[in-house]
Amino acid sequence: MMEGMSLRRGHPLRLEPGPGQESVWDYPRPPSLEHSTKRVEIRSGDVLLAGTSDAYRVLETSHPPTWYLPADSFAPGVLAPAGGRASVCEWKGAAVYWDVVLPDGHVLPGEGWSYPRPTSDFVPITDHVAVYARTLECFVDGERVRPQPGGFYGGWVTDDVVGPFKGDPGTMGW
Repeated sequence: MMEGMSLRRGHPLRLEPGPGQESVWDYPRPPSLEHSTKRVEIRSGDVLLAGTSDAYRVLETSHPPTWYLPADSFAPGVLAPAGGRASVCEWKGAAVYWDVVLPDGHVLPGEGWSYPRPTSDFVPITDHVAVYARTLECFVDGERVRPQPGGFYGGWVTDDVVGPFKGDPGTMGW
């Protein structure tokens, strides 16, 4: 367990945020949607795959924000429909998945997802795509993000967000 944390009801207590930080334990459940004008970029080496200052973040208790970029902020040919994978979020609705095609032709299968017909609270992210930060180089206002722990969730960890974060072994019941 990390220093400064204790357990309550099976999960660690929130870390106290410092100046300019947010705690994921202050995020709501059900999650909320927040527009952001921060510069969000997705890169592969020196190649910009997507970039925008018109993104949305989904904020949910115990999760670092998941960032959704307009589909048209991705370079042509970067996104290709991924076959054979589907999921449903109890808050956002049915997701579709995207393969990310790198400039060298390498394909990252199912690395992105979107909600073509989201629930009413998430209509603004229609035609927006989120990607995992586990393979791609993702940045928020120039800071390279770190992927949410585990392999299932797609949150982006930045220095202005503190946890602990859902995703590590033993956290599925949080």
